[in-house]
Amino acid sequence: MATTTISTEPKWWSGGKSPFNVEYGKLMMWYFLMSDAFTFGAFLIAYGTVRFASNGWPDPNEVFQSFPGLGSGLPLLFVSLMTFILIVSSVTMVLAVKAGHERNKAAVIKYLVWTIVGGIAFLACQAWEWTHLHHEGAWWGSNPFPNADGSAATANFSNFFFTITGFHGFHVLSGVVINIVMLIMTMNNVFEKKGHYLMIEKAGLYWHFVDLVWVFVFTCFYLI
Repeated sequence: MATTTISTEPKWWSGGKSPFNVEYGKLMMWYFLMSDAFTFGAFLIAYGTVRFASNGWPDPNEVFQSFPGLGSGLPLLFVSLMTFILIVSSVTMVLAVKAGHERNKAAVIKYLVWTIVGGIAFLACQAWEWTHLHHEGAWWGSNPFPNADGSAATANFSNFFFTITGFHGFHVLSGVVINIVMLIMTMNNVFEKKGHYLMIEKAGLYWHFVDLVWVFVFTCFYLI
């Protein structure tokens, strides 16, 4: 007669683990990032469709050629600085996560502070760029820059630029706020009492996603 073995193994829904053997909160963060990636993807696909269906488009080397304090005639130099700042902040976020795994509170605080500074610096750069373009007459519904062939351009360029970079900037701002919350929790020994720094890792996933999206935004608007 066959015997039935009853497993005493804890179920994933009662043990805080997902069916993929990943911590539940981290899995939910991945689901959120996937849905957010679809949103960014839809924006960029719409941008690419309109751009390549148009007869002409402004030359990014002519549009983005100003640098605060140095004047114009410096194509893409300022946005390269913005990209460098965001990449460095991604490195400091990696170091904060690593320090969290090692339960090194002082290092977590140090690298979170540098990540926050990098995010604020990026937002400040974007604010200057938006202000500069607005002073030149660019805004939603208004595009003063001619196409690369000299013909008059539509407002599609500025509409997409301000919408997509603004949406990304909102994500950077959200990431800065999240990291500030993580910093406060770290300083108040919340993670030390829990015995782990998993929340830092989840915040790191979001921050790396924001940095990765910028690579696509940078490529679509400033390089192509």
